[in-house]
Amino acid sequence: LAVASSLNVSCRELWTILMGRSALRETTQIGAELDRHWDRLHQGLSYYKPPSSTSAGKVKEKKDVAQPLKDFGLRISKLLGLDEQQSVQLLQCYLQEDYRGTRDSLKVPLLIDERQSQALLFKIADYYYEERICLLRCVLLLLTYFQDERHPYRAEYCNCVNKLEKDLVSNYQSQFENLFRAEAPTWETHGNLMTERQVSRWFLQCLREQSLLLEIIFLYYAYFEMSPSDLLSFTKMFKEQGFGLRQTNRHLVDKSMDELVERIGYLSSLILVEGMDIDFLHKCALEDCTEQHQFSSARDVIKEMDQLLLTFGDIPHHGPVLLAWVLLRHTLRPDESSPVIRRIGNTALQLEVFKYLSTMLKGLGVSGNNCTASTAKMCIYGLLSFVIASFEEESLQCSHLIDAACEVLSAPNLAEVFWEMKPNMGLGMILDSAVGMFPHKIGPLLQLLTALLSNKSTVKKVYNFLDKMFFYTQVYKHKPNDIISKDDETLWRRQTPKLLYPLGKGQTNLWMPQGVLGQVMIGGDQGYVVRWDYSYSSWTLFTCEVEMLLHVVSTADVIAHCARVKPILDLVHKIISTDWTVSDCLLPLTSRIYMLLQRLTSVINPPVDVIASCVNCLSVLAARMPGKVWSSLHHTGFLPFASNPLTSITHAEGMKAGNYGNLLVQIEQPRGEYAVTIAFLRLITTLVKGQLGSTQNKGLIPCVLLVLKEMLPTYHKWRYNTYGVRERIGKDIFIMVGESYIFLSDWGQMSRKPEKTPSLCIYSLANTEAGQAVVNIMGVGVDTIDVVLAAQPSSCGSEGPGQILIQTVKLAFSVTNNVIRLKPPSDVVSPLEQALTQHGGHGNNLIVVLAKYIYHKHDPALPRLAIQLLKRLATVAPMSVYACLGSDAAAIRDAFLTRLQSKTEDMRIKVMILEFLTVAVETQPGLIELFLNLDVKDGSEGSKEFLLGEWSCLHVVLDLIDSKQQGKYWCPPLLQRAALAFLLALWQDRRDSAISVLRTKDQFWENLMTSTMLSGNFRIACVHIYCFYFIIQIFGKQSLKDGLQRFSNARRYEYWSQYVKSLVCHVTEMEDEGICYFPETQMLISAWRMLLILSTSHSDVMQLTDNSTKLKLFMDVLDGTKAALTTPMSVPCLRLGSMTATLLLILLKQWRRCVFLVVATAPDILSPLSLILESVLQADQHLMERTKAKIFSTLISVLQIQGLNSGDISQLPQLLLSVCETVKDEALALIDSTRHMSHMGDAAEDEDSMETDSPRGLQKDQRDGVCVLALHLAKELCRTDEDGEHWVSVMRKIPVLPSVLSAVELSLRSKHNVYFTEAALHLLLTLARTPQGAAAVAGAGVTQTICLPLLSVYEVSSNGASQSFSRKSQDSACWPGVYRLCMSLMESLLKTLRYNFINEALDFVGVHQERILQCLNAVRTVQSLACLDEADHTVGFLLQLSSFCKEWQFHLPKLLHDIQVNLCYLCQTCTYLLHSKKMLHHYLQAKNGEAMPPGPLPRTQRPTQTPTKEAACGGEREEAEQKALLAVQCSLLKILSKTLAALQHFTPDCCQILLDQCMDLAEYRTLFVLSFTTPAFDPDVAPSFGTLLATINVALSMLSEMEKKKEPVSLSIASIASSDEIQALKSLLMFTMENCFYVLISQAVRCLKDPSILPRDKQRLKQELSSELSTLLSSLSRHFRRGSPSSPATGILHSTQSKPPTPGSKARDEGQEPFIQLVQAFVRLVQR
Repeated sequence: LAVASSLNVSCRELWTILMGRSALRETTQIGAELDRHWDRLHQGLSYYKPPSSTSAGKVKEKKDVAQPLKDFGLRISKLLGLDEQQSVQLLQCYLQEDYRGTRDSLKVPLLIDERQSQALLFKIADYYYEERICLLRCVLLLLTYFQDERHPYRAEYCNCVNKLEKDLVSNYQSQFENLFRAEAPTWETHGNLMTERQVSRWFLQCLREQSLLLEIIFLYYAYFEMSPSDLLSFTKMFKEQGFGLRQTNRHLVDKSMDELVERIGYLSSLILVEGMDIDFLHKCALEDCTEQHQFSSARDVIKEMDQLLLTFGDIPHHGPVLLAWVLLRHTLRPDESSPVIRRIGNTALQLEVFKYLSTMLKGLGVSGNNCTASTAKMCIYGLLSFVIASFEEESLQCSHLIDAACEVLSAPNLAEVFWEMKPNMGLGMILDSAVGMFPHKIGPLLQLLTALLSNKSTVKKVYNFLDKMFFYTQVYKHKPNDIISKDDETLWRRQTPKLLYPLGKGQTNLWMPQGVLGQVMIGGDQGYVVRWDYSYSSWTLFTCEVEMLLHVVSTADVIAHCARVKPILDLVHKIISTDWTVSDCLLPLTSRIYMLLQRLTSVINPPVDVIASCVNCLSVLAARMPGKVWSSLHHTGFLPFASNPLTSITHAEGMKAGNYGNLLVQIEQPRGEYAVTIAFLRLITTLVKGQLGSTQNKGLIPCVLLVLKEMLPTYHKWRYNTYGVRERIGKDIFIMVGESYIFLSDWGQMSRKPEKTPSLCIYSLANTEAGQAVVNIMGVGVDTIDVVLAAQPSSCGSEGPGQILIQTVKLAFSVTNNVIRLKPPSDVVSPLEQALTQHGGHGNNLIVVLAKYIYHKHDPALPRLAIQLLKRLATVAPMSVYACLGSDAAAIRDAFLTRLQSKTEDMRIKVMILEFLTVAVETQPGLIELFLNLDVKDGSEGSKEFLLGEWSCLHVVLDLIDSKQQGKYWCPPLLQRAALAFLLALWQDRRDSAISVLRTKDQFWENLMTSTMLSGNFRIACVHIYCFYFIIQIFGKQSLKDGLQRFSNARRYEYWSQYVKSLVCHVTEMEDEGICYFPETQMLISAWRMLLILSTSHSDVMQLTDNSTKLKLFMDVLDGTKAALTTPMSVPCLRLGSMTATLLLILLKQWRRCVFLVVATAPDILSPLSLILESVLQADQHLMERTKAKIFSTLISVLQIQGLNSGDISQLPQLLLSVCETVKDEALALIDSTRHMSHMGDAAEDEDSMETDSPRGLQKDQRDGVCVLALHLAKELCRTDEDGEHWVSVMRKIPVLPSVLSAVELSLRSKHNVYFTEAALHLLLTLARTPQGAAAVAGAGVTQTICLPLLSVYEVSSNGASQSFSRKSQDSACWPGVYRLCMSLMESLLKTLRYNFINEALDFVGVHQERILQCLNAVRTVQSLACLDEADHTVGFLLQLSSFCKEWQFHLPKLLHDIQVNLCYLCQTCTYLLHSKKMLHHYLQAKNGEAMPPGPLPRTQRPTQTPTKEAACGGEREEAEQKALLAVQCSLLKILSKTLAALQHFTPDCCQILLDQCMDLAEYRTLFVLSFTTPAFDPDVAPSFGTLLATINVALSMLSEMEKKKEPVSLSIASIASSDEIQALKSLLMFTMENCFYVLISQAVRCLKDPSILPRDKQRLKQELSSELSTLLSSLSRHFRRGSPSSPATGILHSTQSKPPTPGSKARDEGQEPFIQLVQAFVRLVQR
């Protein structure tokens, strides 16, 4: 589908260009755009033509437009009544700019299908309406600034306006007439899509266009003269239209359109007033040359206008027109028609014209653009000046006149014009009138003077004016006694001096002296108004007024006095806001504001308007002297405060809302007026911004908390009387929050917390409801903003609701971005982060909303800040942006790239998009693949080739780095740098598919080098080229191996290795003189590190296979690491050392064979590592956490390799000392941290966190943490020191074991620190394998440490089943694994210490007997490897303990019986599971699905597989299942063998029971019942002799199965196990059979000798055993003749049980005949 060509620039794009918001910023570019589109601006709305058959024919003839577009364009034409060609162009522009779907989704069915295309048609209609508005906005913009000398494009605008001037108004006037006369569209004329809603939308657009057209006409006539005939024409037209009220379609007007209709009336009235040119008329009247006015010679027009205006008077909009016409008629021809003038004038006054003017100017000032409002004020200024000069003031409506004058004087420059005029001219006469009534009426004068303050010069004039007053006007109800007057009562004289205010002695007051004369202005029975001839300063009077209010604050007079004080405060606020230097002169007033605030807020019904004025004054004062304002303010009780010292951010106990909080809840919220709140927010923002000291900051905490906790989450729910106040409050709140990021950096000291804590603002936003309020603001979405903007009646105002909403959303973006940036790292996800990253259905998550701001076109900063926040989230949040975008991902990708490709788009958005993609390369793999959009093409020999897709971002990036584009306006250096950073990120993240496409592009390397050379610092450029060009270029060669072979043969690896090592050494040596090029050094080392890491996994490709070369490289890295990390207290060197330490560890793990040779030939490798460790341990621990962990890991690997070589280690004592000291310190720190976490009630830390740079104050338990690695290193060192020569002495010096055991005990009790606990147990287990180590561990109190605390590790549910018998892998760190390690530790200690540890072992088994019994039973229900592993450890411990039957019987007889029973049942279970392989396989599939290795499985899920591949995948799956089955069988076999070995100790000794006739049989229980049935899986069936015989049969059958060679591959054990594994399995089977025969014979003889058993049963026992054993003997004989392995005896099992001297014990030396002889002898015995 075609898109819009560059020639079809949309009106919105043209408006963006003219506003200076695009990449076209030069004056020549703006001029060229105006010339190119001049005709469109000239035609206005006439540019859009109606449909015609000619146009439709041209559309059908077009060959370059797809047919679906043509057809859809005709439908658009029908709906909108638009020319067919323009409809197609409109569709193309819409698809290019505003279409929010993917280009792929815009298929032919969408354009043809009626239902699917209906929504698209409505969106295009909205786009068309917006285009028409933008066209008018362009013309309005030209008229606004074409004479503004400050505007950068004034000359270009002026040239265009001069070209438009000729017939602009006539065109636009006719368009206006067409609009208000147009009939509403119907479904008959515009198709069935023209519904009532669409008709209403059309009429709203019609009103908006009328308003804009009138605004253009008004601005035009503000600069150009209107002829009398035009005035008559406009008057008739507006009368016909009823000044907007008599629309042809007025039946369609609803409440939402009232403001637009009102605005049309305002502008209509202003056009007629401006057309009468009152300013010029006034000038002509003053100069007595009225004949020069254009209306002086237009008698016919005047006559017709008279008749026309006599019919006016029914609507308020007529008032200004009538007033202006009265002035014109009175000035030009005062004698001709005075009755007409009088009648028209009376009508104007009846319409309350001055009140209307005030209302109109306020309305235009709020909703219009500033130029229109100020031009209207200039127009009305001339009107009012002439009215006041021409008519008596008494005949005018004085109060409304002053309000209108104040509105007018607020326009820029009018205040200066006023002060330059003579006092008795124009509005100066109003000022004189107000002075005449001052101070009796204090408000009018101060209202005027406040409006007359615009700059510092006017401030001086106002101040001096008030400082020298010559009249004092008073009103008396009765004549005072101390007055002497003339007979006519026109002049009074004061006989005695008088204080004018009843204030106390010593207070500021005015003293009127004796003899002052006063002129009586009004006298009589109604009272007297006297103007005293008395000079005084109004500022003193104002001080007295404030004092009076303080005196009467609790009386009924407070309301009247508040009305007098409020204008004073407003004047003071305006003065100090405009000119701060006057504030010292106003100190008597400003110093009383604090007391005034305190008293006014304490009364029952506080005057909120006066309070707001007080707070506004304090806000201005706080900007200059915050400390002084705060020190005076916090005593007033107005601000929130804390009754108790604050101890926690999260809890606000003792917080009081203060008088302000009470006023907000009790007065403002019920009334819906928030003047005090707006002033309060401004004050707090100013104080926070003022950087107060720590003491004052503490006092501000309650204020900030009130805003964050009480106002921000709820302000949108308050009641509001005035539209727009809610948005303003929200904006002010966010401005305050934006100033509070670093507020209270010393909060930790204040709260007496040793650890670093977040700032108050950041914590509250991240963890309270305030954060959700911020999320709600960001979630407003681009659609809502567009609706608000479209509903604005203004043209392009900067303070409309839409603009305020945009600013609030931008502030929310900025706030959230900084909260995430400054929030301290934590494993706990804050509510704010959760709200930002949570997934919602149907595109409701915030990520989608943020991404869709890319569609916003009004303010380029909004999408830019949204992308910046996305970039931040993509960096820090654990989520997939691609997954969050869902089905909108491709469409949003297209929108991003559309704006990135646009040559007129704002450059900062492009840079931000590229920065976002650069971050996404590393953190968002799914998203970056979407943007790369690489197509896969099958290449030769089955390989895959990648091609750039149509919507790949690489197209744009390649264009940006093109050397031919450099210097063009659309490709500035900043954008090129962002493109280079993106390419570098692709390489660093190893995006091979993208890189493979890039390096095949023509001129890519040349453009890359050219761009990089020009990107800044030459050295950085060189390093970029080395990293980027050198490595990728080599990998991109066809003769890859040949080139790398030459590189290797030339010994370049050794060269670069030596160079990098020398560079590191040089940097460390030059540390004292300062490092000049550390960033470049770091970059080069990073590149070299990447190359070596690559060579470890691709050594054959890299031609790095020679061990001597690897040895050289490894030793160079080791030397470099030593040089960097042994430099004392150098942060840059420590960073370099950390980088090389990482490389050292990787090389050590990958090149183990090479390092083994190093150790063999040069065992001194531990010396530099020991020095490095000592240096690292002495460095700053905050910087060295990660590096210390790397060095520990390196030492562990070296020691493991050293163990293979079994060499002596001379550094062992020193290493042990350093490591044990570290272990002790880390264990103690972990104890403190765990106690702190338990005390605070914090959740357990994330066990899988890889973050190691944590503050030392709060130790973390991590798999690769320093504490855990130090324990593993200590384990390796102790294992190396087998005889304990060194570790014993070290542990005597350093209390390692007590500190470790204390930490283990606390960890077990609190169930924290699983990694540490496991590592500590491994260390203890290593020590326990030697006698002195076991004694040391037992002596340190290991039983007390482990025995009882271990109970908290597992939980037992009410039904008796342990929750820990999960199917989790036994390799992962978990608390069941800790339990298994504890069991192994007990086993090892008992094995080593024997009788010295028996009491502790019995204590342990007694405490954990319930878990042990559950574990033995669990094998029947859970066959996961983890469960079997625990059973194995448990049976192993019981095997050791079974050697001490008598002691066990004495202490725990019932438990011993339970264990014996459960072991027999366990033997039966294992035998059954081993016998029923299919049943076991079924259990594994049904219960333990994850036991199957998941690796090969996804291969079977690929959509297209050939039969061969499917068969191969099926074979792999079957092999995986067989391996899993074999693993479970081996575990069961181990458990079975240990169980039988333990049962040996619970049954009589074979020799003794055979030979000793006096043996006490009661000492041994009968373990197996007299039954020979096959073992069942039912727990109700007791174990029997049949169980033992079945066990022997199972073992024998498994032995036979392994001997078979002709089995299918998938079923053969030999095919899935190695020869060593098979040999071990055979030995284990033999050992199992030996023990089983032993138990069988012993139990059988026990039964035969038992007198309680019936002879019949004994006979049956003999018969069965004789038959079964004879069969088994023949099978065994055949098997042994083929050759059989020996029993592992104690080799497999960790037991040292003493086996009886039976013939079977000699089988290891003499083959298996004696063992067979034993069984044969027993058979002969039972056959007797």
